[in-house]
Amino acid sequence: MTPEELAAGAKGLSPESFSFLNLFLQADIVVQIVMVGLIFSSVWSWAIIFEKLYVLRSVRRATDRFEQVFWSGQSLEELYLTLSTAVNTSTAALFVAAMREWKRSQDGRARNTFGGLQVRLEKVMDVTMQKEMAHLERRLLFLATVGSTAPFVGLFGTVWGIMNAFQAIAASKNTNLAVVAPGIAEALFATALGLLAAVPAVIAYNKLSSDAGQIGDRMEGFSDEFSAIISRQIDAQG
Repeated sequence: MTPEELAAGAKGLSPESFSFLNLFLQADIVVQIVMVGLIFSSVWSWAIIFEKLYVLRSVRRATDRFEQVFWSGQSLEELYLTLSTAVNTSTAALFVAAMREWKRSQDGRARNTFGGLQVRLEKVMDVTMQKEMAHLERRLLFLATVGSTAPFVGLFGTVWGIMNAFQAIAASKNTNLAVVAPGIAEALFATALGLLAAVPAVIAYNKLSSDAGQIGDRMEGFSDEFSAIISRQIDAQG
């Protein structure tokens, strides 16, 4: 809304004029673009939050089930045959990748490279762990970006709305509150949208990053333990 329109419409203000929809429709095009961007960012952030909560919960449950079976004493060969045809995540993916490399080395009968075999198995598990963590942390950067930039984008809309309010004062040559109220309302609405997008994004990013880190720690611990098991197997065959 231009300063002239603000000044002309000041006399016809009513409580309905300050509804969220009217604030958006009456706002300057720049402020409208800011609002639309913040609303989109907020909606997309919530979609990522719900998706990540579901994924991390599923991965934790799958990890619990796998570790329970792994440490139950079941044969590693039987467990590998069971998991090799399934879609695996977290520690199960590390196990399958390491066992697959083990089987390839055994089929090749590379008995003169058992020291290198352990290094290869550890490397395979490290690469698999990196892929799993990349999957768990995917899109979290968007939350971090929204959390850090949305308040400033909202502040930009705030500054622009206040500028319109002061221009309305100059156009009407009147300092009455009714003249500046629409511009101030637009400014505060943009600020509110910025905080609405940023606060949940920051909280969710910290929570989801912590949960992903805990899963990463479990994978790293399993990798070390399984590497020790492989080392004992190699020593027994040597």
